[in-house]
Amino acid sequence: MSEASAQGPGALAAIDTALVFAAGLGTRMRPITDTLPKPLVRIGGRAMLDHMLDRLAEAGVARAIVNVHHLADQIEAHLAGRTRPQILVSDERDKLLDQGGGIRKVLPLLGGRDFIICNTDAVWTEGPQSALAALIAAWRPAEMDVLLLVASTATSVGVDWPGDFHMAPDGRLTKRGEREVAAFVYAGVGVIKSSLFAGATDEVFRLAPYFFDAARAGRLFGMRLGGTWLHVGTPAAIGEAERALARSAA
Repeated sequence: MSEASAQGPGALAAIDTALVFAAGLGTRMRPITDTLPKPLVRIGGRAMLDHMLDRLAEAGVARAIVNVHHLADQIEAHLAGRTRPQILVSDERDKLLDQGGGIRKVLPLLGGRDFIICNTDAVWTEGPQSALAALIAAWRPAEMDVLLLVASTATSVGVDWPGDFHMAPDGRLTKRGEREVAAFVYAGVGVIKSSLFAGATDEVFRLAPYFFDAARAGRLFGMRLGGTWLHVGTPAAIGEAERALARSAA
């Protein structure tokens, strides 16, 4: 799929809400995450959570729902000073719901509208335009159930697995086979239909099976990131990501 042109903020109102997944335990980031929630780990002088929220605000997204569980008080205190985007907190202190369950919990806030999903350990350098604005502009709900931002497996920073998806010339994604290497990795951001979860009854469940169901139906698409994706999943990846950000700013 060719990258769509970014539009002005007024054209982005059709998708005005993002769900930011900030509830995870961050086990691969230990011992840092024993006392600091992973979304507040700083990269290039800013918390990863702020990198994501800044991107959302720049793309014209008005509202971000941030779910919290591990060291939730720290995240809520950190968010208290933000005005853009508007922040709503989804409290999962009593039980960690996984990403699918986290979506089900906030369905009343979404009102049946399509929305953005964001992982907080996804940081990237921008290409010639805002990746999030381009992702929103590329959303075509008549033919898509899910649209994912994807990045080159080979050139991404901090990727220690053989990719996630193959991408056809029309942008359709298919899942990597068990013994295959795939050219594209999920960059932790996407657009998805809230209607996919209308029949969900479990309290705790994963999101990935919804991607794979959409792929089998030919309704999972990808848009390639123009910059470099920085996956900050371990302590070792922090330095790599900071060096990549410094190079992009030079």
